[in-house]
Amino acid sequence: MKTPRGWRVSLGKSSHRAGHRSEWLAAALLMLKGYQILGFRLKTRAGEIDILARRGRTLAVIEVKRRTTMEQALQALRSDQYERLLSAGQAVLRQRPSLAGHLLRIDIVALAPGRFPRHRPGMNRGRS
Repeated sequence: MKTPRGWRVSLGKSSHRAGHRSEWLAAALLMLKGYQILGFRLKTRAGEIDILARRGRTLAVIEVKRRTTMEQALQALRSDQYERLLSAGQAVLRQRPSLAGHLLRIDIVALAPGRFPRHRPGMNRGRS
């Protein structure tokens, strides 16, 4: 019989793998839409960016959300997370001179079992 700690570790590993698969699915969708993927799981002082992508002069900070339903996934970006992603994106713009002049945008890619991933560009601050 597994100990409670062993069960949590096992669950954490499977969640971690599912998160990585979700990010790869999101990246594939974005590339089909013409985005260039610049990075995965980028760490900044403000927080972690799941996917950093560029299309034209737009720099998109992509948050990947996988939930039981598509509606839950689309509503999963809280306003505090939005602010943290915005700060992380601004930090990337400051650190990479090659991105100067790009417009920063916060996007979400929502995933749910049995549903095609949805990309929602330009999320608003007021999400809760």
